[in-house]
Amino acid sequence: MENRIQIDQIDPKSFKGLLTLEQYLNDCGMNKTHVELIKMRASQVNGCAFCLDMHSKDAIENGESAQRLFVLNGWRETNFFSEEEQIILMVTEEVTLIHNGGLSTETYNKALSVLGEKYLAQVIMSVVAINAWNRIAISTHKPITE
Repeated sequence: MENRIQIDQIDPKSFKGLLTLEQYLNDCGMNKTHVELIKMRASQVNGCAFCLDMHSKDAIENGESAQRLFVLNGWRETNFFSEEEQIILMVTEEVTLIHNGGLSTETYNKALSVLGEKYLAQVIMSVVAINAWNRIAISTHKPITE
């Protein structure tokens, strides 16, 4: 893979805004399992190896099971995820795949009834943040370190 600029090194001020959002999301009280499921699922959809590597490690460190991570791409075909997690995964996919119509009214209403307004807002912002990180990492060929 070719070497490309690393924005965090070339223009750290531009990176700071996204880091501020990330810090808020880390501190806002969201369930850590939910956060990592969002990050993993969006990164799977986007094909971001850097973020998948990072967030699979983070998820395991936060108590996520390897089994659930292994089947996350096929979450609809399992009973491993709670109703709340399934709704979060639906929101994650629909917001990530915005070119397919975005967050549907059906998913939005279901998420609103289960998650409430504030938590849904935090979920959406988490999806937006990881999609931004995915786009940075993919565009710049962010290297994975062992």
